[in-house]
Amino acid sequence: MLMLVDFLFNSQTEQHFADVVLSEEFLNLGIEQVCSLISSDKLTISSEEKVFEAVIAWVNHDKDVRQEFMARLMEHVRLPLLPREYLVQRVEEEALVKNSSACKDYLIEAMKYHLLPTEQRILMKSVRTRLRTPMNLPKLMVVVGGQAPKAIRSVECYDFKEERWHQVAELPSRRCRAGMVYMAGLVFAVGGFNGSLRVRTVDSYDPVKDQWTSVANMRDRRSTLGAAVLNGLLYAVGGFDGSTGLSSVEAYNIKSNEWFHVAPMNTRRSSVGVGVVGGLLYAVGGYDGASRQCLSTVECYNATTNEWTYIAEMSTRRSGAGVGVLNNLLYAVGGHDGPLVRKSVEVYDPTTNAWRQVADMNMCRRNAGVCAVNGLLYVVGGDDGSCNLASVEYYNPTTDKWTVVSSCMSTGRSYAGVTVIDKPL
Repeated sequence: MLMLVDFLFNSQTEQHFADVVLSEEFLNLGIEQVCSLISSDKLTISSEEKVFEAVIAWVNHDKDVRQEFMARLMEHVRLPLLPREYLVQRVEEEALVKNSSACKDYLIEAMKYHLLPTEQRILMKSVRTRLRTPMNLPKLMVVVGGQAPKAIRSVECYDFKEERWHQVAELPSRRCRAGMVYMAGLVFAVGGFNGSLRVRTVDSYDPVKDQWTSVANMRDRRSTLGAAVLNGLLYAVGGFDGSTGLSSVEAYNIKSNEWFHVAPMNTRRSSVGVGVVGGLLYAVGGYDGASRQCLSTVECYNATTNEWTYIAEMSTRRSGAGVGVLNNLLYAVGGHDGPLVRKSVEVYDPTTNAWRQVADMNMCRRNAGVCAVNGLLYVVGGDDGSCNLASVEYYNPTTDKWTVVSSCMSTGRSYAGVTVIDKPL
């Protein structure tokens, strides 16, 4: 964990904001220091939600004393940049906001911003409508384990700047069909299949030390699960335990190193893809062992109400689809329906609750990894129904085109975990 005392408010603090706010040092800062940090244009954040959640965590750490500072803090949270759903379902429902008339004014400003036509938005200038402009840290794409053709330990990284692959520390044990996330500066490989058993184990990788460490086991064995980060917790969604598809969902608290169950999905889903948009967690397609069907249904989880709700269905059934989030849109990439492996791609817009088709990939892929970086959506490996793929391609939403990356992985692999991390300095 980065220590604030070592570099109080220099560029590293801003670049590592998501890690910094999880630290005890952040919770013990004074009001002036917090305001100075969250008002910075240079914060590196995936979404303004991170700033709002950091403010709430800081106030709640000493609520009796700190709640009087809410209005001062919220002045620096750029609420107009948050999705409407998040404003209504999370910000408006937050008791600390409800108890402050000034905070309510900031919320009304954000709502007005969303309701205005584009040209009026441009005229509505305030510091809260200004996009943050973080310094872009160089990124690496990490591909962990997978099936080639059996479960493997190999981990390789793609350097976007150098356009080449290199090997890093292997997994402690063979793992494929795992969930994968990047959280608090660490990569987490969650559950999966070791070649003979579905597992509950979870390993975390520190890119700075190039080292894997085991953390607390999940409550349930899960392979072909979905994994995502929502409000600072790691969620493990659905999957297969060796005998049945799962509807159960559990969350991991990195601070307490503990897993706990949350509300189950409405449908059993193995080979499920997940993504987070606008403060909601989406579970996309998969396979329902009860009905023995590949699924076109999609449901979303609201952590505030601890409820799953069905949303618009995809146009087609997809099990083993790659799911990624780019520009507040949810992409479902490839997958299969029985023996038919797809190259088609569709995208969901939460503001309209509708899916639409975009350009097909160059290759049919199922059980591929997906991640977004630098405004592009990357799809890694997978299989085409007959062999594992070492190729990678990316989608550019501006041109609606897929391009194959010239450099392939060293190993063709499906069911690998894929995520993007900051390149260690």
